[in-house]
Amino acid sequence: MAFDHRKYQAFKPIRKTDRKWPDKVIEQAPLWCSVDLRDGNQALVNPMNVEQKTRLFDLLVKIGFKEIEIGFPAASQPDFDFCRKLIEENRIPDDVTVQALTQARPELIARTYEALAGAKRAVVHLYNSTSTVQREQVFQLDKAGIKSIAVRGAEWVLEHAQQHPDTDWTFQYSPESFTGTELDYAVEVIDAVSAVWQPQNGQRMIINLPATVEMATPNVFADQIEWVCENMQHRSHIEISLHTHNDRGCGVAAAELGVMAGADRIEGTLLGNGERTGNMDIVTMAMNLYSQGIDPQLDLSDMADIIRTVEACTEINTHPRHPYAGELVFTAFSGSHQDAIRKCLSRYHEGDIWQVAYLPIDPRDLNRRYEEVVRINSQSGKGGVAYVIEQSMGITLPRWAQIEMSRLVQLETERSGKEISAADIKGVFEHNFMAVSDEWILHTYDIHRTDDSVVAELEIGTGQKLQGEGHGVIEAVVAAIQSNFDLAISIENYDEFAIGLGTTAQAICCLRLRNASDDGAGQMCSAAAIAEDTTSTAIQALLTGAARLQGQISAAGFRQLTSEAVLV
Repeated sequence: MAFDHRKYQAFKPIRKTDRKWPDKVIEQAPLWCSVDLRDGNQALVNPMNVEQKTRLFDLLVKIGFKEIEIGFPAASQPDFDFCRKLIEENRIPDDVTVQALTQARPELIARTYEALAGAKRAVVHLYNSTSTVQREQVFQLDKAGIKSIAVRGAEWVLEHAQQHPDTDWTFQYSPESFTGTELDYAVEVIDAVSAVWQPQNGQRMIINLPATVEMATPNVFADQIEWVCENMQHRSHIEISLHTHNDRGCGVAAAELGVMAGADRIEGTLLGNGERTGNMDIVTMAMNLYSQGIDPQLDLSDMADIIRTVEACTEINTHPRHPYAGELVFTAFSGSHQDAIRKCLSRYHEGDIWQVAYLPIDPRDLNRRYEEVVRINSQSGKGGVAYVIEQSMGITLPRWAQIEMSRLVQLETERSGKEISAADIKGVFEHNFMAVSDEWILHTYDIHRTDDSVVAELEIGTGQKLQGEGHGVIEAVVAAIQSNFDLAISIENYDEFAIGLGTTAQAICCLRLRNASDDGAGQMCSAAAIAEDTTSTAIQALLTGAARLQGQISAAGFRQLTSEAVLV
């Protein structure tokens, strides 16, 4: 079949010149209703069993949902049984209202009330399709016929509720395929239903306006919502709910703009599971509010548990780039991004307003670790490598060492063609900065002053003794090395600092040496050492650097100078 756009026509938006929603700002969370157990469940290849539904219901309660659509009990025995299980086992908390969907048919409505019997509070969700294409091609009824279905359904819902006075009933009506329904006709049907339920007299009533199929851009949907809110009867007594789908990839945007246009309530699913491209993703919308300093009224802090539970119940994997929830959404591979993140994090203090480049929220708020933010591959730079070393080893490398480590890590990633782990980066550092053959290991040292100089006496390797003299400790150690190994050493860079705090703190010395001999041709090498005191750290770093200049380092016989004797 040819790829031919001419078979489609553009959606015709309403002409609305007095729209108010573009100037609105969302300042509080809407009411949330999870439809994971109904709309989400019916979209699964393998629908959830009772055990999976129960596990997911418990998660929804834990997160903080106060309204949960638990099924379409008249459509299947498993849905009916699950409703009864929750009610009979008293698993529904007192502050949670369950919701059940039904078509506008008397036997289905009766079955729905049978399933909900004994619930403290429940929403009966009535729907019928109102769109032009559904009227003309599916039901082959005129507008009056479709409205009659809605009105009769509303009457049956009311009659059955009156037979169960011990339950606090809420009535909800959805003109299914609302986005494909003429707005004046949608309002005509809505008003006819509200005339039966009479919300102005105290009956809680919800009008749910579903983008059953997303047909236009989110701004058009917002215009539709605002128009309905302005033209329906009893608006102040009715909650307006939205149920957007993601056919155009704009389900969250449509819901957000719909709230700006006057909606009070949002239906959706965790992580967006649902028919076709999915339902509106409540995790994304709630976290969008959170990132703007608005309490979403849902606790999404244990995102790993949410993902585990949803994946186990739906058998659908979460995309690694899924907003807020995916494995890689707080991960930076780009070198410039890594450098910016590292610098911002170094300036951030607990209690500050969050302003970190490339991170819209603090990953810790979702129980993610900073170590997951920066990951290294061939696209990464010195900032990212330095950050990983800071996090895994507690070492803040000087800039010159960052540059050198970045080059070494990039060579490794280009060789493998893969991401490199923090453990392997640590190994690269230890191998290229700290590894040294046994004959260059410092065993003891003695530093003492004469009248006008400092004398350094060292014992290294298998008992070799070195002695040198200079104006300070470093100069004396360099003199000891040069006099015993025929080396001319120039220190190009030298940095020393503490790792950790208190009595358990260690010292690290990073330095870069130049071969200053006539035939050395300016050969450079870098070295580092970690020890419990600054003097032995500096001495060992000088010995390690000298060994490299002397060409004593080989692939065999390496020994680590830290307590973790693992060479990568």
